[in-house]
Amino acid sequence: MTTQTTGFQGGAPPSALSGQRRGPAPAAPGRASRPGSAYVLPATLFFLAFAVVPVIGVFVLSFTSWQGLGDPTFIGLDNWRRLVSDPGVLAATGTTFLLTALSWATQTPLAIAVGVWAAGRQRNRAVLSTIYFLPLLLSSGAIAIAWRAIVDPNFGIAKYLGPFIGFPDGNIIGNPKSALYVIVFVLIWQFVPFHSLIYQAAARNIPAMLYDAATIDGATRWHAFWFVTLPQLKNTIITSSTIMIVGSLTYFETILLLTQGGPGDATVTLPYLMYQGAFNNYEMGFAATVAAVIVVLGTLVSLLIVRFSGFGRMRSTLEGL
Repeated sequence: MTTQTTGFQGGAPPSALSGQRRGPAPAAPGRASRPGSAYVLPATLFFLAFAVVPVIGVFVLSFTSWQGLGDPTFIGLDNWRRLVSDPGVLAATGTTFLLTALSWATQTPLAIAVGVWAAGRQRNRAVLSTIYFLPLLLSSGAIAIAWRAIVDPNFGIAKYLGPFIGFPDGNIIGNPKSALYVIVFVLIWQFVPFHSLIYQAAARNIPAMLYDAATIDGATRWHAFWFVTLPQLKNTIITSSTIMIVGSLTYFETILLLTQGGPGDATVTLPYLMYQGAFNNYEMGFAATVAAVIVVLGTLVSLLIVRFSGFGRMRSTLEGL
C-alpha cells in the first residue's frame, strides 16, 4: 500500500498555512513609508528658528547701516569694502588665527595625556581627576575675573613671579608681547578638563585585548600608547579638535574681562572687534559683517577638517574585534 506525499515534508499542508497571520505587505515602489520624519521635525524647526534664520538675518544686516535704533539703511557692499580695506580687521584676523593655533597645539596634547591617565586605575586617580575637572564647574566670566586678580602686577601672584620669567615689573598682562600668551594659558586651564573628559571616555572603551597583544609582542608602555591608544582615539581627536578650533574662533568673554583687547590691539580678535563695532561704535551693520565672516570661517574650518581627516566616513576603529 502506497502513501501519497503532500510536497511539504515536515510541515503543514497549504490549507493549514492559509489561516496563519502574515506580515505587512511590502510598500509599493515610490511610496516607501518614513515614520522617522515626524521625530526629526521638532529638531528641524528648532534649528531653522534659532540657527538658520538668525544667520540669514546677520547676512542681510551686513548690507545695511544701522545704529540700533530706527530702520536700517541699505548701503550695498560698503561694509564689505571696509572690511577688506581696514588694517584693524586684518590684524584681528591674524590674532584670531594665532590664538586658535596656539589653543589647539597646547590643549590637544595636554587633554590627551590627562584623559588617558584618568582612564587608568592608578592610586588616588579619582580624587586627582575630580580636582583636575573643577574648572568645568566655573563660568567663563568667573574664571576670567579670578585670573585677572592673579596676574595683577600690583597685588597678584604675577608681582612675585614676574621677575623669574623676564618681567621685572610683574606686568605680564600689560605687555603686548605676552598678553596673548596669558589668554592662551587661561584658556588651557579652562578648557583642557572638558576635552580630557572626552578622551577619558574614549580611552576606557579601548579593548584590553589590544594592550595584552602589544605586551605579548614586547611593546613598552610608550609603544602601547603610540601604536594602540592614539590610533583608537583618532575619531575622538578629530571631534575634540573640531570643537576646539571652531570654539577658538569665537573666544570673547575671557578677552573682554581680562585684557579688553589690549594692550593696544594686541589681543583684539574678530569676536571682540564685532563687539566693539556693535556696542562701542553702534555700527550694527559693520558688526554684522564681521559676524558673517566668523560664521563663514567656522563653517569652512569644520568642512575642511571633516573632508581631509576622513571623519565623514565615520568608520569604527574597533572593526574585526
